[in-house]
Amino acid sequence: MSSVQQDTPISAQSANLRPSSLGFMETIGQSLANISPTMTPSINVVSLVALAGFGSWLIYGISTIALLFVGLNIVVLASRFAAAGSFFIFISRSLGPVAGGFAGWGLIAAYTGTAMGVLAGEAIFVQNAFSPWGINVPTWVVYVVSAALVWFLAARDVKLSSRLSLAIEGASIVIVGGVLFFAFRQHPERIVDHAQLSLQGTTTKGMAEAMVMGIFSFVGFESAASLGKETKDPLRAIPRAVIWSMILAGVFFMFVAYAMVVAYGGNVNKLGNDTAPLQTLLTGFGVPMLAPLFYLIASLSAFACVLASINASSRLLFSMGRYQFVHRSMGMVHTTHQTPHYAVAFSSILSLVVVIALLGTGALNTFGYTSTFATFGFIVVYFLISLSAPIYLKKQGQLKLANVIIGILGAVSMIGVFVGSVYPVPEWPYNLLPYLFVVYMAFGLLWLLMLKKRSPQLLDKIEHDLEANESEIFGRK
Repeated sequence: MSSVQQDTPISAQSANLRPSSLGFMETIGQSLANISPTMTPSINVVSLVALAGFGSWLIYGISTIALLFVGLNIVVLASRFAAAGSFFIFISRSLGPVAGGFAGWGLIAAYTGTAMGVLAGEAIFVQNAFSPWGINVPTWVVYVVSAALVWFLAARDVKLSSRLSLAIEGASIVIVGGVLFFAFRQHPERIVDHAQLSLQGTTTKGMAEAMVMGIFSFVGFESAASLGKETKDPLRAIPRAVIWSMILAGVFFMFVAYAMVVAYGGNVNKLGNDTAPLQTLLTGFGVPMLAPLFYLIASLSAFACVLASINASSRLLFSMGRYQFVHRSMGMVHTTHQTPHYAVAFSSILSLVVVIALLGTGALNTFGYTSTFATFGFIVVYFLISLSAPIYLKKQGQLKLANVIIGILGAVSMIGVFVGSVYPVPEWPYNLLPYLFVVYMAFGLLWLLMLKKRSPQLLDKIEHDLEANESEIFGRK
């Protein structure tokens, strides 16, 4: 950090993130980068195909529909008020501060877990890019360099980091998507692939387990909402960014899953066990020399996702620190850059420490463990937001039957995904992760209940603050 920086305690008057600094493109760039669409053909599709086989494209379709319901519930709240804490504030307004704090606790695991998982994915891509030249890049070097650069960019300028993320993701999607179209030229007989359309050989167990990875491919689509205090016209721009990023990603993911199976000649076992699918894909196209370039593109995409995850995590911690749900230092801002620099530093360091601790498991396992754990955090928060939207509308006297139906469908979808993650029981150690997550959330709930008992005036202050500022943060009644 600069030696001239100053920390200012958070209050309504003294500490503000940079207002109206982000346009729609930067806002949707945050969501798209957090989704990181290029991760799917690079690594996610392998894990999903290993479980769902020929039904992988359908898993992405179901995930798109399930998250569309969640997205519509987010829009209900994001179109009415804007906040840096996004779901922490949204849920606090509807279900109370304890529920909001519980959601925030889940999102800390979600956003930092995503950063950890994608850091591991980035290490794999970097190593795949340099291995053809006999260069071995140590995993820890990728972790340290990337985490330090993310810290610097996120702490300095959210507009710069959002634009950089959008540019990287846009270029990656166009290049990778364009290459995948050649799969249909090589296998014209599989343009209409009966094995995929009939879900040949798929099992209920495999499809249920694959849903967790399917949902993980999308998580972060809502993170544009974390930029509510920094976005121009947030009540319009953020809902559009949330919905369109999820729809565009869903269409791209279905295409990728379908095209990758076609490119492998329908050999889903080979695809499901391939640790370097882009290398195999380009070798099949007769241009293996392009593989390093494509893995460098994938590594840049992964970096953009880590950056977006840290941006979202830091805004969440900023809002929670402001209300003292976590240490108040998280709610401090840099007076020059107007970013929550302590929250950025904490998120970056936590992500780095965990992936370094997991070095012995290998980058691929680190990706699997941390991304699965992160997905549980998103599932809990998506469930709570689906409850919050209709409850908030009920309080405002605006509830319609359609809102109830969408809320129920969003909540039930998330319950179904979580149940599918624990039954049928997955292989070890993934069978332990749901229970570790429950312990993590129980610890957070215990902390919140202790806070409520020891400092009830704090929760009263939060509710009063939210009520007092309603005229400032609500766009419509």
